[in-house]
Amino acid sequence: MTRIRPAATIAFVVLALGLAWLVALPLWLSEGLANPLAGILIQTMMFTPALAVLIVLLVLRPVPKGERLRFLGMWPLRPAKRVVWMMVLGLFGPVVLIVASVGVAALCGWVQLDLFGFSGYTEQLEALVPAGTPLPPTWVAVLAQLIAIPFAAATINALFAFGEELGWRGFLVPALRPLGTWPALLISGAVWGLWHAPVILLGYNFGRYDIAGVLLMTGGCIAWGILLGWLRLRSASLWPAVFAHGAMNATAGLIAVLYAAGTSFDMALAGPLGIAGWIVCAVVIVILALMGQSRRQPELDGSVGRMLSVPRQPAP
Repeated sequence: MTRIRPAATIAFVVLALGLAWLVALPLWLSEGLANPLAGILIQTMMFTPALAVLIVLLVLRPVPKGERLRFLGMWPLRPAKRVVWMMVLGLFGPVVLIVASVGVAALCGWVQLDLFGFSGYTEQLEALVPAGTPLPPTWVAVLAQLIAIPFAAATINALFAFGEELGWRGFLVPALRPLGTWPALLISGAVWGLWHAPVILLGYNFGRYDIAGVLLMTGGCIAWGILLGWLRLRSASLWPAVFAHGAMNATAGLIAVLYAAGTSFDMALAGPLGIAGWIVCAVVIVILALMGQSRRQPELDGSVGRMLSVPRQPAP
């Protein structure tokens, strides 16, 4: 078992959080999210966990050089069948859960849906073009959005998700794993949520500018982090969590496509990282726990220094 020294784990967390604040600093010194570079800076921030991992591995060397890719779950992709099927689950599972969260939000009265006319989305499209500009039928635009979700999740969204997942599920979850499965999942999810603080405090995601927004994000990241961490441990591979994170980001705006015109909704309640998302994730987590899925943590085939194996002692 490759055990990470506490100093290396703490160094990673401090670096990841500190680099996030450093990247977001120009937003704090200017117009906040209104800064023209906000989109680029937020995307750049997504790679700070990966940079923190790289620094820790090169400077502190907590993992032997030949075992780093295996420890991070990047390689080998064996057994291929298990890893590939878990990737597929990661790619489509979050889409199903986010659709379910929209349903929960509607049932709780947190959003009013228009599933036939897509009137809210029509208003958004009309606001983007000059008055009188002909638009295609809204259902065509909606269909195009839905078809694009898995492709966006597996490509551009997965690329940016990799920058985060290499840190959270690649390094932090296995580093914390000796504490136990649930502490590892809960702590890594909480760190993931707190890492968002530099932009959450500027109104990102929830439109809140105080600690309430950070707490909401932390709660959402713990809920989703348990599921992403389960993918990581259940497959022994990083890639299912990468695709799942990409799918989350690609589907996060679904509620804005389905709501009714003339109404509004609060992402803190109705969003996938809000209360509706927490409820759906909690149901899935309970089901997985009752099925004993948290105890099923296999290894990558043919790996040396496996994350969850104990080296055999030489015969006397």
